[in-house]
Amino acid sequence: MKRALTWTGQILLYALFALVIGIFSNWPRYRALPPDQALVKVSFIHHGQRVAKCRPYTPAELAKLAPNMRTPMKCGRERFPVTIEVDLDGTTVYRHVAAPSGLSSDGASSVYHRLQVPAGEHRIAVRLKDSAGTSFTHTREATLTLKPAQVLVIDFDEQKGGITLS
Repeated sequence: MKRALTWTGQILLYALFALVIGIFSNWPRYRALPPDQALVKVSFIHHGQRVAKCRPYTPAELAKLAPNMRTPMKCGRERFPVTIEVDLDGTTVYRHVAAPSGLSSDGASSVYHRLQVPAGEHRIAVRLKDSAGTSFTHTREATLTLKPAQVLVIDFDEQKGGITLS
């Protein structure tokens, strides 16, 4: 008799546990975005141009270096910060200056930002600057129709021609 009660109690507890898991797996409903919204993500990692140009070592400088350190060119490590601007329908919605990483400011600059926008047709302009000067070195403009809950990723890929929209 005691064994039957133990089995019955165990079955009831497992059933209650399964019921709780079943309820919370469907409730409350989670929505990443409201039904009439789309998402634009700006996400990339990019090295800015070097601050100082590479130059050849002079013979005197090479003589001072250890034999295993003698490379033909001397290149500074520091890089420019990367500046990005995103315009949506003629209005600048995001502007960021990403500093280079690393102790010597010689690493890549990384950017990640999410913009929630209404679904529909939008004119998007993206500008990126990774060197000295006031003008942007890479630009991309497009007119896109964003569907509800669609995610548009703005990335930078040198091999694909620069700024990509996917």
